[in-house]
Amino acid sequence: MRVAIATDAWVPQVNGVVRSLQETAKALAVQGVPVDFVTPEGLASWPLPTYPDIRLALGAGPAVTARLEALHIATEGPVGHAARRWALSRGLPFTTSYHTRYPEYVRARAPIPEALTYAWLRHFHAPAARTMVPTETMRRELAGWGFAHLTVWARGVDTVLFRPRERHRVEWPRPVMLSVGRLAVEKNVEAFLACDLPGTKLVIGDGPQRAELERRFPKAVFLGVQTGEGLAALYASADVFVFTSRTDTYGNVMQEAMACGVPVAAFPVPGPLDVITDPAVGVLDEDLPSAIRAALLLDRRACRALAEERTWEAAARQFAAALAPFPAALRAA
Repeated sequence: MRVAIATDAWVPQVNGVVRSLQETAKALAVQGVPVDFVTPEGLASWPLPTYPDIRLALGAGPAVTARLEALHIATEGPVGHAARRWALSRGLPFTTSYHTRYPEYVRARAPIPEALTYAWLRHFHAPAARTMVPTETMRRELAGWGFAHLTVWARGVDTVLFRPRERHRVEWPRPVMLSVGRLAVEKNVEAFLACDLPGTKLVIGDGPQRAELERRFPKAVFLGVQTGEGLAALYASADVFVFTSRTDTYGNVMQEAMACGVPVAAFPVPGPLDVITDPAVGVLDEDLPSAIRAALLLDRRACRALAEERTWEAAARQFAAALAPFPAALRAA
């Protein structure tokens, strides 16, 4: 079966959506399921308001070709809408996925009721044969908003790249408390930076809030975007990973940290509740400083052991099982 994945989120963006799609496609290829991506590459685009690093395509045209046997729409932007129109006009089934809690993101920036944004999202996903969500918590939450045909597509972690390493000496005072992710208001990074704790607060990532956070918290160390082996080495050198978002649907970075043997401190909200499923690997508490202090005492081996159970191969099989293949008579439409 040959699959097209239509997505507005694509390189050079660095985020969980892009990572999930790339890793799933790699695992699907190994399993004999080739993937074609339909992305904004090669199209004119404009920057998303408040997110200049994220660009929305202009004039997204027909999404897929007759060679394809299944269509998955990963995002609700212009590329996703073009693919949706293409499939509906031909009577072809398709699946979608819900990666981003846009109602909460929008509410953080403008006084727009969540119910209005959820209604728009519900309309977008309604024709899908199935809408894939990352966790059971998100399935229940979206069902409460009236979404239908929901199924769980879990996330994995690259345990070869993200692995425990010798904890070399670092230039910063320990304990090293690490945060990785986009620096934007909905990520709530200031909750971490405002903690009154000894050691070093290390921040990896970029985004529209970076300049403000650097100005407000000059003692923190901001390293910008890191990738590959360099990122993995920084993970492994940390003493605790701090995840502050209350709006993420999952939080791949928590699994990357655990794969490197680093325990997690986070709030007890969707995302962390589904990733930190064993108290041996992380501490969830509304009192974030208390969570950080307690997580520093956890066994790093337990973190690695849990991460090893979460493979992209298993996630890809779950994804493939949820697809809606085109009827044979319509594949050349």
